[in-house]
This record gives sequence, C-alpha cells and structure tokens, in this order.
Amino acid sequence: MPVDALGREHPPYDGAPRIVSLVPSLTELVCDLGLADCLVGRTGFCVHPKEKLRRVPKVGGTKDVKLDVLRQLAPSHVIADIDENRRKAVEAIMEFVPHVVVVHPQTVADNLALYALIGGIFRRGGEAARLAAEFSTAREELAAVSATLPREAVLYPIWREPWMTVRCDTYISSMLAAAGWDTLPAEAPARFPQFAWDAPWLNGVARVLLPSEPYAFSARDMAEVAALAQRPVTRIDGEMVSWYGSRAIAGLRYLAELRQQLA
Repeated sequence: MPVDALGREHPPYDGAPRIVSLVPSLTELVCDLGLADCLVGRTGFCVHPKEKLRRVPKVGGTKDVKLDVLRQLAPSHVIADIDENRRKAVEAIMEFVPHVVVVHPQTVADNLALYALIGGIFRRGGEAARLAAEFSTAREELAAVSATLPREAVLYPIWREPWMTVRCDTYISSMLAAAGWDTLPAEAPARFPQFAWDAPWLNGVARVLLPSEPYAFSARDMAEVAALAQRPVTRIDGEMVSWYGSRAIAGLRYLAELRQQLA
C-alpha cells in the first residue's frame, strides 16, 4: 500500500478522484500521469501544463491556501509538500478532506518513490512506470557527463534581502550534486540558511548559479552578485533544478547540457 512522507497509508482509490494539488511540481506530475481531468483545484503558482490548467480553480498560494475555497471544491484528495506548504494549513485540511497526501522529496532518487506513490494511489501504475524508465535513462545520461568533468563547489542563492541559499540535504543540492556541482555551505543550522557575502566558506565557491526562482533574479541582480561574489555567475532555470516529479526528467537532461556548455 502506498505510504506518504508522514508514514500514512493511502490505499488505491476506487472511483473518480477529485484532486487539489498545493505544489506546482505535483500539479504537473498529476497531469503527466493522465489525471488532469481529475484536478479540481490548484495554487496560483501551478502553471504547467498551461492549457490543461486553464479550467482548474485556484485556491490561493502554496503558503496561503484559502481553506474556505478549498472546502467548497469538495476534494477527495489534497496533495501537499512539507517544505512548500505550511503545517498548520495542512493539518486544518486533514480535518475535512478524506485523503491528504504529503510528500517530501530530498534527493534525486526520491522521484522514483514519488512516481510509485502518486501512481499507486490513483491507479496509474503504467504511467508511473513509464516516467520511472525515462527518469532512469536521463539520470544515467547526466552521470555519464558529470563523470568526465571535475566537480565544482557552487553557491545557489534562492533569495535576496535577506540573501538565502540551500543546505546540502535539500532536493536542489541533490540535483546539482548529480551534475557535479556541490553546494556550499557544507553545514548550516537551517535547510535554507541566510548568508553574508563575507562568510569564510564563500572562499571555497568556484561559481555562482543564479536561478530564475523562487526569487526572480534579474540581469541587474546578476551584475550585483558578480560584484559581490567575485566569481563567475551563471543564470540557471530554477524550475529545472527545484521541481521534482515529472519535471525532474527534463531537469536532469538540462543539467547535462548546461554542465557541458560550461566545461
């Protein structure tokens, strides 16, 4: 029986599910599993695939879910993430939604379990197996590329004022590590720590990877970061690094191409 990140069992569902997804990458995964017609709600940040989501009502954002709107949609299932959604909101949702599925991918390999979990709950085993096969192929392709190149220590800012980055045990760091990019700092008290540009560990950084999200860094920001870091700065598609699920397949291939371009 499928088990989520909270250790809760979710038996395969009989009938037509009514799904609300509170995470952009999970919304995309639901659609890629052939369940777009079962989506009855999403957040305003759930934008892919665009055409299939036009008709799906919004229930607020990932951090500010409108519980009254969600309740009116009468979902059978809500899919949430430990990092993306607030615990208090998820606990409140559990009081009136029969099935709340909570995920927490932290490594590249966790995508395989995610496909099996969502595919198993909604009886999409064949579609999940197809995604798993494509994922494994893309992962092997990236491994072949990164094996030929020296590893680099990188800084991956995710926010400005305060400046924030990612710790090594995050999904983002795992994706970058698969490409031969090791994020710094090596240790931090928070999973998404604040940092100052005079931090001693920055001396070990070889390159700054400046993503397009969650903070939308601009060309002006890129110039500022280059001056502050005194290191090469490369723009990177944040969705390809931080979105797990079906997007991870394209993400692995994107990283293989980018790594080769910068070699």
